[in-house]
Amino acid sequence: MTHCPIRVRFAPSPTGYLHVGGLRTALYNYLFAKKHGGTFILRIEDTDRDRFVDGALESLVKSLEGMNIVPDEGVFLLDDPHTPARVASRHSETYPGVSEVGSYGPYIQSERLPIYAQYAEQLIASGHAYRCFCSRERLDLLRESEMAAHKASKYDKLCLKLSEDEVANRIAAGEPSVVRLNVPEDRGDIVFHDLVRGDVTIHAGNVDDQILVKTDGYPTYHLASVVDDHLMEVTHVIRGEEWLPSTPKHVLLYEAFGWDTPVFSHLPLLLNPDKSKLSKRQGDVAVEDYLAKGYLPEALINFVALLGWNPGQGSTKEIYTLAELALAFDFAQVNKAGAVFDARKLDWLNAQYIKALPIVELVEKASPFLREKEFFTSAQDNRKTDEYVTRVTEIARERLTTLAEIGDEQRFLFVEPVVDSALLPWKGNSADTTTEALVRAKDILADIPDIDWTRQRLGEILLAEAGEKRGDFLWPLRVALSGAKQSPPPQDIAWVIGKDATLLRIRTSIRLISE
Repeated sequence: MTHCPIRVRFAPSPTGYLHVGGLRTALYNYLFAKKHGGTFILRIEDTDRDRFVDGALESLVKSLEGMNIVPDEGVFLLDDPHTPARVASRHSETYPGVSEVGSYGPYIQSERLPIYAQYAEQLIASGHAYRCFCSRERLDLLRESEMAAHKASKYDKLCLKLSEDEVANRIAAGEPSVVRLNVPEDRGDIVFHDLVRGDVTIHAGNVDDQILVKTDGYPTYHLASVVDDHLMEVTHVIRGEEWLPSTPKHVLLYEAFGWDTPVFSHLPLLLNPDKSKLSKRQGDVAVEDYLAKGYLPEALINFVALLGWNPGQGSTKEIYTLAELALAFDFAQVNKAGAVFDARKLDWLNAQYIKALPIVELVEKASPFLREKEFFTSAQDNRKTDEYVTRVTEIARERLTTLAEIGDEQRFLFVEPVVDSALLPWKGNSADTTTEALVRAKDILADIPDIDWTRQRLGEILLAEAGEKRGDFLWPLRVALSGAKQSPPPQDIAWVIGKDATLLRIRTSIRLISE
């Protein structure tokens, strides 16, 4: 099924947060669709009721929206401003507040159960599937015996031998059963093409008679995804490599139904620095965790896009907009090997995006983090104004890695610093020399008219007065204003806190060093 128009889908299960690996899968689907003028579908696969988590569906949709990956079709939230208006929405029967947009719905699998039942019966009727009544105890014993014999664990097709009458009688008696795929024993090799891995060959003898419908009547991923992908006219199935071993089963299902097989693309794993599979045991893996820690969606998208994909040999470009990523994306440059999640690279990218933001936008994004901090809430009211916060943000931005760090290295801009008198002298200077430098700085700053109290003008005046021995003059001033070994230049601090507060801090340090 390679004809246009291209249709791809991201189909997460509402079992928790959106993993960064899931974000990458969604992103690659989105980029591929946008590059080829296709359709990106958001479908929810909620048939695993044992792992279902309340609120996870809504969280998944919000996380994608927060990352600016907006579907063309599928599941939206009713209050989502991105919901396309060109097609009437269908409200979900299961999830309040959820709507569905498009002509191929429902897009929530739990609302498609009659469809799966119909196709499961079709497979049974054609001999490509059968009812299995084996108990959990028998299956466990079978697995143990195969392991003892060093054989791959596979079902032994016992229930395939049951007559139609016996099957009907056991169903009528209320005996629980599942529906299994009937893998032909004489099938030989199953071959399919993968855009990342090329031709993949797996012998049918290594494929188990997979359960397609569980005892509760819910389909497994294998049946539901194949049926949905066909009915929704999905042309390319782009998913993680953990589904690669299951693909032969899916190929057999497409053949059993007589349907065209979509093009497959299995993405490499995301790895920890120690090359283990990325997991929460070694750090944050949820998109919402990174957003809560002050990473910008654009930076996270840029970073995740380059995990396992590069835009071409010889390219040195590292900063991409979403539109640029869509234009450059090509499966020919997706690697087979796992991609290491380098948090240091993410930090660097995020810092670059922070530096590039217009100050008004940066203040808007960083302020919520700042206003939650104790040193801000305890500050005087004149240090909580929008103008003051903007000045703080301007001098802090060059050292920010995440938005959540705002103000952490500049607490002295909100609360009065505690100055250590031993820190005031520059490189062994005497108390008299240090006092002289502070008095001179006080007098110079006191004479600056309010109209010249700007960041640039303060810098020009202080640097000119410092002369060649800058440390002798500027170090005591900087410590007096910040109380810290490391801080922004004194002119920046003075500009933020204002003339009165600047002179007060200098006078306080002069008294301190003379005591």
